[in-house]
Amino acid sequence: MNMNIIGKPLTRVDGRTKVAGKARYAADFNQPDQLYAVLVSATVGLGRVREIETAEVEEMPGVVSLITYRNAPKLTYLPHKGVIDPAVGERLHVLQDDTVRFYGQPVAIVVADSLDHAEHAAAALRIRYDAQRPMVDHADQQVARIVPEAGGADRSRGDADAAVAEAAVKVDEYYDMARENHNPMEPHATIAAWSGDRLTLWSKSQFLMNEQAEIAAVFGLPTENVEVICPFIGGAFGTSLRTWPHVTLSALAARHVQRPVKLVLTRKQMFFTTGHRPRSLQRVALGATPDGKLTGVVHEGTGETSRYEQFTEALTAVTDYLYSCPNVRTQYRLAQLDTGTPNHMRGPGEASGIFALESAMDELSYKLGIDPIELRRRNEPQIDEAEGKPFSSRSLMRCYELGAERFGWARRSPEPHSMRDGRLLIGMGAATATYPAFHAPSSARVRLLADGTAEIEAAASDMGPGTYTSMTQVAAEYLGLQLEQVRFRLGTTDYPPTPSHGGSWTMASVGSAIRAACLEAQSQAAQRAIADQNSPVFGVSREGVEWTEGRLRRRGDTLPGLSYRDILASAGNPIEADGFARRDPEIAEKYSMHSFGAVFAEVAIDPDVGTIRVRRVVGAYGIGRVVNPLLAKSQCTGGMIGGMGMALMERTVLDARDGRPVNAHMADYLMPVNLDMPELEALFVDEVDPHVNPLGVKGLGEIALVGTAPAIANAVFHATGKRVRKLPIQIENMLTA
Repeated sequence: MNMNIIGKPLTRVDGRTKVAGKARYAADFNQPDQLYAVLVSATVGLGRVREIETAEVEEMPGVVSLITYRNAPKLTYLPHKGVIDPAVGERLHVLQDDTVRFYGQPVAIVVADSLDHAEHAAAALRIRYDAQRPMVDHADQQVARIVPEAGGADRSRGDADAAVAEAAVKVDEYYDMARENHNPMEPHATIAAWSGDRLTLWSKSQFLMNEQAEIAAVFGLPTENVEVICPFIGGAFGTSLRTWPHVTLSALAARHVQRPVKLVLTRKQMFFTTGHRPRSLQRVALGATPDGKLTGVVHEGTGETSRYEQFTEALTAVTDYLYSCPNVRTQYRLAQLDTGTPNHMRGPGEASGIFALESAMDELSYKLGIDPIELRRRNEPQIDEAEGKPFSSRSLMRCYELGAERFGWARRSPEPHSMRDGRLLIGMGAATATYPAFHAPSSARVRLLADGTAEIEAAASDMGPGTYTSMTQVAAEYLGLQLEQVRFRLGTTDYPPTPSHGGSWTMASVGSAIRAACLEAQSQAAQRAIADQNSPVFGVSREGVEWTEGRLRRRGDTLPGLSYRDILASAGNPIEADGFARRDPEIAEKYSMHSFGAVFAEVAIDPDVGTIRVRRVVGAYGIGRVVNPLLAKSQCTGGMIGGMGMALMERTVLDARDGRPVNAHMADYLMPVNLDMPELEALFVDEVDPHVNPLGVKGLGEIALVGTAPAIANAVFHATGKRVRKLPIQIENMLTA
């Protein structure tokens, strides 16, 4: 091992490629003789296609083909459920019938010799519908609410309702979080090319193996006949975890015209067919003793789903284990709407649910007259009381201590509406962050070359957190090489399979597989050296040799030993080793595994016009071993910015008449920009967790977003004395009495 690589704040190994414009994203892989496709989206929210006027469009300049349900081939659509797909329901079968299930559903695809010609023809296509009024607001009492069939919707211990009713101090409130869309920089794009019955997709995907399996199932192909390539992703936040209809349509069109086809969604279309964070309605009721001990917790939540699939997320899961309480009841329901299926969006479920829970805890702290951090300290559990298991590690209180000191919490005046900077109202708020320390089975391959370098391969993705860099660090560490001697490759299904690049489990899963592959490669190299008669370790037992700083020597020997170049010089052929990693089920059964954090926010509010500006956010996190502090802080600050958007800006508004997103563009769908940026700081407590995985790392991508929105909302209350329970918080909330 080379023990000084992991833990270093190294800059990105792919940074030069990106800034030089040499990184190739999905839409950059233009093919010879390529055509261009444009989707035509339904302009009604529910109904059927009655008439399509195709003749004029088919004769327009450059148009090669117009495909609708009338001439589209019937696709196989074999059963397929990836881990990221809803467990209940059936995915949209695109262009297979005349039914319109939601506004923006693809109802036709135009293929032309240029993008201009394709766009012009798509705009000219006239479609008439037999339309019905859709149900798109799950606050409507007419919307059917169902118990998710996937199970685990309701959990209970003790008698929470009675405990809340009998409590000396209680909070019982409703919280509303808006629907959000992902809006990454890079739009969804796919280039499809057939060679006989083999299909290549250059496609924006966070889950290459699932995209390969999904498209193979749709077209009835052997999985190995589909290759998915995606070396770089320009942001995603979960929107590219599933394989959406445009991927199927690009492949369908390419087969139909027998030429490569490129399809790139518009920004507007990304509001229709590529998922969204579901709007959630929640009730949280807390009961406590006068000294702040929780006696009862009730958390009820409703999320939205489409009528054809049941999308579920962990809306109430955090409530079971976050605080110590003998009586807890959680309930989760789905509202079936005429909308596209929602999707996981950074911090899915936990981010929405913890907004309600942490807002309620803040409200309780004011009713009790107890500092918000002290209230959490008094309810810190010793074990996961929902599972009856010890935590593999839990540093929440250390996070609060570190964050509070750095933030200057002690300078906070406890009374709402009591702090000012000139005429501005100042507020300080805090909230807990948590996210599961997930782990999924993963594979990787290591190839040791005769020049002493190593190649690492895994079918992972990199949407921006620094996967290329962090995985290179892991390989360099365990092989005992310098960073520049390792080349990590990802982004194709030809490499060893990995789980999705989402859920904060890439480093834990893929990194552990790379570690295993490195150790196996070293084992093979040692065996080759031991078997070589010209080697100084010839004939030594495997236990009699050891690797130190990338060199093999007799155990305890002080001689320089053999490098990889030395070992491979005699044979010439490289050493190739595959590694596999999964969590030990016995350990998984024994411990409750989560990351924890504490987020602090300061806001300044203009009392005359109601504008809210976030001045500072400080987050302290317990995430186990930190592979690269520079990248980790970047991950956290990105999550904080997403949390700012959730708290103050982001909201997708649907027209109740037809389900049309009325702000499906960047002018009216507001997100934080450079001028909104406050001081952002991420801190990490020293945390050792030997149970989560061999690397001792926990997920990081989601947790910083999880706690930011409630910290900001709590700061707004502290500044104004106005409790806003609906996100995003808007100017009008500050101006109303």
